Amino acid sequence: MIKAILVFNNHGKPRLSKFYQYFLVSKRDDNVCNFLEGGSLIGGSDYKLIYRHYATLYFVFCVDSSESELGILDLIQVFVETLDKCFENVCELDLIFHVDKVHYILNELVMGGMVLETNMTEILTRIEDQNKLEKQEAGIAAAPARAVSAVKNMNIPQQIKDMKLPDLPQAIKDLKF
Repeated sequence: MIKAILVFNNHGKPRLSKFYQYFLVSKRDDNVCNFLEGGSLIGGSDYKLIYRHYATLYFVFCVDSSESELGILDLIQVFVETLDKCFENVCELDLIFHVDKVHYILNELVMGGMVLETNMTEILTRIEDQNKLEKQEAGIAAAPARAVSAVKNMNIPQQIKDMKLPDLPQAIKDLKF
């Protein structure tokens, strides 16, 4: 089971964090292995950290012993490729300014610490569906603003001035009590 998913930049600043159980992560040299067996640092001997370094970002997955190291490396690859397709050459700023979309993508891959989907085509289809829904909701959300704009364009004060009202004294004479 996946316990945490973290993304750090080269300076150790977190850019994405999704915890299913909380851990402490420390910096390591570039010349060491991509697997870190568990110990008191990460919650016990049953846990391990699996990570990959892409450009300026480190993608770190903390998992228990039931997960395959190579399977998690493949999951990291799918996550990064999906981000790359969605943001067209993903960079650190995409993770900062589109955190909601990044979390949505991550939730398509992993939920509750369990891997849901690894087929990138299926993930991208779900993301496109979500984008369509967001556009539809934006149209609905914009309806009040369009209504206000329509009322402003009606020029109500001028329409009131242009109204033809009956001659009030004559109208009062015509009233029968």
